[in-house]
Amino acid sequence: MEVFRTINCDEITLEDVGKEVKIAGFVETIRDLGGVVFLDIRDMYGITQAVTSAESQDVDFASHIPIESTVSILGTVRKRSEDTINTKLKTGLVEVFIKKIEILGKRTKNLPFEINKDQEVREDLRLKYRYLDIRRNKLKNNLILRAKVIQYLRNQMIEKNFLEVQTPILTSSSPEGARDYLVPSRIHKGKFYALPQAPQQFKQLLMVSGIDKYFQIAPCFRDEDARADRAPGEFYQLDMEMAFATQEDVLEVTEDVIYNTFRKFSNKKISECPFTRLKYKESMLKYGTDKPDLRNPLIIIDLSEFFNKCTFKPFIGRTVRAIKVKGHMSKGFHEKMLDYAMSIGMGGLGYLEVQEDLSFKGPIDKFIPAEYKKELLKLGNLDKGDTIFFIADSQKRATELSGQIRSELGKRLDIIEKDVFKFCWIVDFPMFELNEQGEISFSHNPFSMPQGGLKALNEENPLDILAYQYDLVCNGVELSSGAVRNHDIEIMLKAFEMAGYSEEEVKTKFGALYTAFQFGAPPHAGIAPGVDRMIMLLTGAENIREVIAFPLSSKAEDLMMGAPGNVSNRQLREVHIKIDEK
Repeated sequence: MEVFRTINCDEITLEDVGKEVKIAGFVETIRDLGGVVFLDIRDMYGITQAVTSAESQDVDFASHIPIESTVSILGTVRKRSEDTINTKLKTGLVEVFIKKIEILGKRTKNLPFEINKDQEVREDLRLKYRYLDIRRNKLKNNLILRAKVIQYLRNQMIEKNFLEVQTPILTSSSPEGARDYLVPSRIHKGKFYALPQAPQQFKQLLMVSGIDKYFQIAPCFRDEDARADRAPGEFYQLDMEMAFATQEDVLEVTEDVIYNTFRKFSNKKISECPFTRLKYKESMLKYGTDKPDLRNPLIIIDLSEFFNKCTFKPFIGRTVRAIKVKGHMSKGFHEKMLDYAMSIGMGGLGYLEVQEDLSFKGPIDKFIPAEYKKELLKLGNLDKGDTIFFIADSQKRATELSGQIRSELGKRLDIIEKDVFKFCWIVDFPMFELNEQGEISFSHNPFSMPQGGLKALNEENPLDILAYQYDLVCNGVELSSGAVRNHDIEIMLKAFEMAGYSEEEVKTKFGALYTAFQFGAPPHAGIAPGVDRMIMLLTGAENIREVIAFPLSSKAEDLMMGAPGNVSNRQLREVHIKIDEK
């Protein structure tokens, strides 16, 4: 190590004055002040100023080093003169007087963007030259935080007696969830591996194996479109599973780990444990989503029954949701909200303003009979100065649209609480739902335990059956998803039968679990907090790619490595694949 450096750039202090040191790093800036040259040397830890002598050869050599080249400098630490002290730097009181400077790696190409300035750079350019982007402080600091958070998560799990176990990357294709990434087999002609969307079946098999508490920082692979909070291709989660455990056991462990992590790595206010719990139906009604942002104080109410008694035809026989806002809105505000409503597919956005005498003013006032107006005031908990907005559509669509309107109102009115992480659990998800073909299908994780067990599956309406499923949400972002698992083969087969799978299909698709459960499986439950999303929240990044070292672009391309790319015909023949040129 001492061949190139004896000390890091952030470690030199006044106590080192007079000592000979060797530093190494990137040349960030060069300032030729006519007779001497100052160089800022940057390594991963900080910046140290180095200065040449007045000898012409030293000045000439140092002044012609290309910026961002790597160098090693031998010199003596000395105190800076009063007029050159830099209080913004940790090492701003000292500098290194250069005795010898050696170029280790010379930059020979023009930089595609400036490294030492916080200027905006196109994302495609930053992704193509990601190794240069990581030299910049913002991304570098995100990756440092990511490493610390992962280490802290791992230490917490170990302290809680969880065993870290790595599960396979090459596995079998699974019919649920997103599209698989497929890997052709060279040895087995015409057959394919799949990259795991999650270690779901393996974690359950570990429970059958007698592993009491499992975890890993698991890579997951899904062929999904990118979103601000979803990276295409791969992501990482803190995967965990517990044997002989209930929903309460998992929620307690998760709350402790997540709370401790956010408290350690953020100065923001954090929800106290236990976190707020919302039933799925309650969340969908009050917030219009199963990922509610509780920093937004606005609440949605249902007025469907009320408007069935009124004469406003667009609302009769439809699901009507309403949102009360404190304070009068300007006409311009109403018009902008109407424009937004139209942009998300609404036909309009009704509203009423409550006047000083508690009468209403607004486009739909005349359609509400006088005898019902006091009832509306009571139902909406309305007072003078309030404005209430209305959303009407089918139940599913009204729920979705009211959630979007609530979020937009929160942003436009600037009422979303700042500098706080608000966590909540969403519990009691429906076990089944109707798919686009009107058929019964799983609404969440197909391996979840139905509440009420086999009796519920045999006797209740499938759409009324709840599952032991739970999501952890923070500031409107789904941070974790988990469930109590279905470990009983009879219940498992019945649940899959109701979703349209025969026993033979279950054997084929989930053969390992089907067989393993017949050897005696413990009740088990688990969850998987998303590591990338956790870091995204902690850093305040607006896009998840800002907390990943080498992410794919929004079009699922690796612009740096050129993936996906073409392969040779020989490689294709080895894995028994022929490209259809049509």
